[in-house]
Amino acid sequence: MANPVKNITTSSPHTEAAQALVEQLRAMRQAIPNLVIPTTRKEGQRLSRAASVPGPFVELTAVAVKNSQALVRGGGADPTEVRDLMSYAEAYGPCADELEAFAHFVRHSVNAAKNKAGSDALTTYALAQRLAKRPENADLAPHVEDMRRALGAFRRSAKPAVPKVPPEVDKKPE
Repeated sequence: MANPVKNITTSSPHTEAAQALVEQLRAMRQAIPNLVIPTTRKEGQRLSRAASVPGPFVELTAVAVKNSQALVRGGGADPTEVRDLMSYAEAYGPCADELEAFAHFVRHSVNAAKNKAGSDALTTYALAQRLAKRPENADLAPHVEDMRRALGAFRRSAKPAVPKVPPEVDKKPE
């Protein structure tokens, strides 16, 4: 077993079902009016300050614009548009919450599946290590060596190398 399998990629019913679900999720984009896709990583931060203004404050400004010609400005949204935007935000906020919860559940399910598979693999490895020491199971030794190399590569990459720095000795001035 000189060449251990590095990356197994096979098509499975799970792969096909997951791809179909991804396509459905992408189709949902078309069903959400006014969906805006961020163009930069920091766009959410840029929007958050004004987006966190309380709804009653927004309504008071809409009333003020409606009742005072001096506050009407070119390029500003009229009170009807402002109310529609707030209605949109109120209606689709729970949808976003539900999608985030769903994403959290799917990610948790993925981690649970990886945990179960990894735990089973580690148990098999431990058993193979013990059995390979017996003469009647000597044929397991190359498999154990391949598993050790594969697991060793995982363990090395999982922990970033931290240079060892000797601790500074506090010296008292003499």
